[in-house]
Amino acid sequence: MSNWQDNRITRLFGIDLPIIQAPMAGATTPEMVIATSEAGGLGSLPGAMLSIEQMKASLDQIRKATKKPINLNFFAHTSPKTDPAGQMAWRAALAPYFVEHGLDPAAPVPTTGRAPFDAEYCAVVEAYRPEVVSFHFGLPEAALLDRVKRTGAKIIASATTVAEAKWLAERGIDAVIAMGYEAGGHRGNFLTNDMSTQVGTIALVPQIVDAIDLPVVAAGGIGDPRGVRAAFALGASGVQVGTAYLLTPEAKVTAYHREALKVGRDDGTALTNLFTGRPARSVLNRLMREIGPLSDKAPAFPTAGSALAPLRAVTEKANSSDFSNMWSGQAAGLVREMSSAQLTRYLMEGN
Repeated sequence: MSNWQDNRITRLFGIDLPIIQAPMAGATTPEMVIATSEAGGLGSLPGAMLSIEQMKASLDQIRKATKKPINLNFFAHTSPKTDPAGQMAWRAALAPYFVEHGLDPAAPVPTTGRAPFDAEYCAVVEAYRPEVVSFHFGLPEAALLDRVKRTGAKIIASATTVAEAKWLAERGIDAVIAMGYEAGGHRGNFLTNDMSTQVGTIALVPQIVDAIDLPVVAAGGIGDPRGVRAAFALGASGVQVGTAYLLTPEAKVTAYHREALKVGRDDGTALTNLFTGRPARSVLNRLMREIGPLSDKAPAFPTAGSALAPLRAVTEKANSSDFSNMWSGQAAGLVREMSSAQLTRYLMEGN
């Protein structure tokens, strides 16, 4: 690509192409990571929904199939305090849907969620020594971060504002992901919860580039080579792409999610906190239209999903997306169906 001149990301990570496959919990598979890294990009394994044993098994599979650099991703949130009143209010809001589907609104619900980075996860990093470790929702406590640094891993993290990028740079990470408002999945915000002031990619990237002396990775709204070229023109050293990888055969997504992506529209998504308790961009569905998409009834992250689990179970059997998240960015309409390896090369080469 003729206008790509800043090679700091490829040198930093030891990769051939400045393309990072976004770590998408629940959808990313070891096969996707392997294919992306083998194609010259940076494959990323999300850890937030994996047990320690599941993570080790995935890493064993990846390491057997590729010697190329990989990224291991974690959430850096703080687990919320117990809030019985908030949980009761949320279940009351969902009760009519339970009754509609023949479910008992008062029945116990399973515990679901995403786990924050802790000492056990850190021990996996120390044992497997991924070339890159990335964090979402800020950074873990200093002692854990220091342990990760001692493994030799390059550390990157998401920022949704210039202030967050500066905060990350001050703590000695190696590169910053500038996550625009257009991006699918969970927002990486951690210094602000105000979604009304979140910044789009085209405005965010150059301001972060100017504010910090670190390589910047652009994320959000990048679905084809034109978006990659635009990111480089804004000063980015690399791009992180998520939604486009959801239509690859290596992605683990439901049939209705895949179909929704195939007909994705620029105005077909919204930020919602209904599925987990934190704002995340999803394809619009019934629950988002009727309760949200953003609602103060949703309990703290990541507990909102527990009460939804019985509804998801019964409706997903009928191939319905009424109560299920379908993470997607605003550029879904640009996405083509191809393999992860083909997509990685296409984004950079345009053919």
